[in-house]
Amino acid sequence: MTRKRPASPGLYAVLYPFTTAAVAINLFMLALMWQAVGLPALRPVTALVIAVPLGLPVNWLAMRWVLHLIDEAEGDA
Repeated sequence: MTRKRPASPGLYAVLYPFTTAAVAINLFMLALMWQAVGLPALRPVTALVIAVPLGLPVNWLAMRWVLHLIDEAEGDA
């Protein structure tokens, strides 16, 4: 995918809280499921703390997807 314009840091900043929250929710739900095999539960606060660094690459992927959708809608893809 060749971009004509650079990615906006503003878009990255706007998407970050949402992608980090999605990662935290998925981690918490995964921890609930892994209780079935005897592993300990993960507290919601712990899931949030773990999600902060994991949210960065997820946010980058989400931003690439959104920019691709914008390009497709503008007819550039």
